[in-house]
Amino acid sequence: MFKVLIIAYYFPPMGLSGVQRTFKFIKYMPQNNWRPTVITTSETAYYAHDHSLLNEIKDKEIEIVRIKGNEVNSLLGKKGNVKMPNEWIRKLLSKVSNFFFIPDNKKNWSNEAYLKAKELLSKEHFDCIFVSGPPFSSFIEAEKLKKEFKIPLILDYRDLWYGYHFRSFSTPYHSLKIKNMEYKVLKAADGVVVTNRGIKEKLMDYYKFLTFNDILIIPHGYDPEDLEKFKREPKPNKKFILTYSGLFYENITPKYFFTAFRKLLNEKPEIAANIELHLIGIKRKETWKLIKKLKLESYVFDFGYLTHLEVLSKLNFADCLWMMVGRGKNADTISSGKLFEYFGMEKPLIACLPEGKLKSYSEEYKAAIITEPDNIDEIKNAIITMYNNYLINNLPKPSKEYVEKFRRDFLTEQLTKHFQLLMNPKV
Repeated sequence: MFKVLIIAYYFPPMGLSGVQRTFKFIKYMPQNNWRPTVITTSETAYYAHDHSLLNEIKDKEIEIVRIKGNEVNSLLGKKGNVKMPNEWIRKLLSKVSNFFFIPDNKKNWSNEAYLKAKELLSKEHFDCIFVSGPPFSSFIEAEKLKKEFKIPLILDYRDLWYGYHFRSFSTPYHSLKIKNMEYKVLKAADGVVVTNRGIKEKLMDYYKFLTFNDILIIPHGYDPEDLEKFKREPKPNKKFILTYSGLFYENITPKYFFTAFRKLLNEKPEIAANIELHLIGIKRKETWKLIKKLKLESYVFDFGYLTHLEVLSKLNFADCLWMMVGRGKNADTISSGKLFEYFGMEKPLIACLPEGKLKSYSEEYKAAIITEPDNIDEIKNAIITMYNNYLINNLPKPSKEYVEKFRRDFLTEQLTKHFQLLMNPKV
């Protein structure tokens, strides 16, 4: 088997969506003749943990090397879940962190990962290095390893680095410094993988030496094995269940959707009385304040944070799923893993999205009503349309052929073929 050294800060037992992409790649690498060794964090404080994920790889040829750094999660001094702060506090802490830590506040951990990787590379042969960002400090350390050991380096962008949609630079110095860092890393890399065309186009625009063939698009996906394992719970009642899974932060806000539902309640209370809004995931106090302000407490059911398979169980008995991303800088580059998990469930969607690849994916899915993210009347009408279709058993059905494109096993096969192409560029 070929061997790949993977550097991934976000990895189980950490939970939330940031761990899924790299973890699922790793899960399916052995069946594609690649044996991964993963350098990741020791168990540490984080907003959510899902220990059940590790059961998926316990019998596979995968080595996990855990290291501790002095980043904030480790410095909290305890393992387990920590409370997510109020949104204004989170934004303030993010600004402070971005000012003092260049490129990010995981740089100490990334340096520890570099030292461990150097030790491993000195002892055994690896065919390539694969590193996923954010955090992008790990890209910098991986570039040093590539130069020292003359080994192919593949970078995986889950989000943009220089043009990240939720980051503003503290000073022109910060902007220039990070762009120069990224330029150096991209110059050294043998391959670049991104989650969507928006990121690919931005990278080619920022760094003119990159060509179309230098960047491979592998989107997020869903795991077909998960669909076989989750518990199929019976639907609790005959009401129309509309479900959202995930966090609310920055411009990913429930404000417009909840306001649209409040308007529906005012105008057509007989319809609203037969609808339940289900929420899955960590919720801040701001969300419940909004629900109470709009007097929607009797319509909203919050299940809190659940394991991955528990989430799928809740999505399964939903009649319709809700997806939203707000407007903002480089919104066309956002690639939410949630959308592709939704695809795997083959449920109809209400997708409140700006222009960008997420909107294009939703259109091609063929079972989504797409609205502007902040158009309250459009959202209200979408809810009514889905509800009326539910009543006559005529909810839209997706293209199965399209959904199949996003299977995690298929996506991993694409990735490992890319590894081998980079190892043998003349083949």
